[in-house]
Amino acid sequence: MELSNSSILEVLKQIIHPEHGKDIVSLGMIQDITIEGKNVNFNLSLPKSNDPFASSIKKACLKAIEEKLGKDIVVDVKVKANVAPKAESPYKSKASVSRVKNIIAVASGKGGVGKSTIAANLAVAVAKTGAKVGLIDADIFGPTIPKMFGMEQAQPAMFKEDGMDLIEPVESYGVKILSIGFFVQPDNALIWRGPMATSALKQLIHQGAWGDLDFLFIDLPPGTSDIHLTMVQEIQVTGAVIVSTPQDVALAAAIKGVSMFTSENINVPILGLVENMAWFTPEELPNNKYYIFGKDGCKKLAERMKLPLLGQIPIVQGIREGGDSGKPAAIGQETLAKAFDNLAHNLILEVQKRNLNMPPTRKVDVKTNSSHH
Repeated sequence: MELSNSSILEVLKQIIHPEHGKDIVSLGMIQDITIEGKNVNFNLSLPKSNDPFASSIKKACLKAIEEKLGKDIVVDVKVKANVAPKAESPYKSKASVSRVKNIIAVASGKGGVGKSTIAANLAVAVAKTGAKVGLIDADIFGPTIPKMFGMEQAQPAMFKEDGMDLIEPVESYGVKILSIGFFVQPDNALIWRGPMATSALKQLIHQGAWGDLDFLFIDLPPGTSDIHLTMVQEIQVTGAVIVSTPQDVALAAAIKGVSMFTSENINVPILGLVENMAWFTPEELPNNKYYIFGKDGCKKLAERMKLPLLGQIPIVQGIREGGDSGKPAAIGQETLAKAFDNLAHNLILEVQKRNLNMPPTRKVDVKTNSSHH
């Protein structure tokens, strides 16, 4: 095995924490690996300050690396207790997203590419695999998720827990949903701008009673806005999915979307691209594909940017009808449902890969970044 971050994690995954019964990598105990020549440094972050197993785990790390990767490697392990910093505001410390394993942003460079349709159906398809899934509709300017799930009339209940006001998400097709649309009249949605919109998003994130989720999807407004910035400041986003159609103008906008997330101060990994409206298939000719927006535009872009293409979703009458009637296409058995199952499968794989090979995303700290603007 050659010496790399992933080979070190691979070796350390064999070490089980006696008290927690899980390996030290999935417990998030291995942090800040650096490799210079044959020198390997990393921090061993302990779940509590006086962990009785600290020294034996450290010894096990050194021994495992020496056995698997070579005796000539010099390993320096710093043991740190993971003492959480004081949270700034009361509801961040008890943030109800704290039990969410992966937060996935669904974004698009421009409007009209079917991003919300993808977000809704992807969430449903991931829930079909047995995962616990939530969906925040943060698209202030046109919250369409309630309509897609046939829940325009839904009114989430509020309740108190440990003195905190929480909002009970509405559940549909196995997905827990909160939308700005549940709290504003559709006709008033457009007056939501700036501070009002961002504080609404903070509430959906921190006061949503999400519980234990494997995936929480956030359907963002098209383009880039305050909402995007609020999101990366409030929570650690595991990764972003960028939705585009095959035409050039959409692809140009998708590139902007990618560069926003990967910019140095935001630094959210891109899990991949989704090509929506990849071709048109009439229901009476299920084997025909008409590339009305150009062929494989997004696929070629993904190859060029060295990003995974997570899926190609065709236009079928059923997708729009599903969206309008409140039954997401992903619940059926047709070609479309299969396309979403495939998308869900690829996304889950990319998330697993990302979590193995990269440290958790850090929240953007506005104070330190002001110098960039």
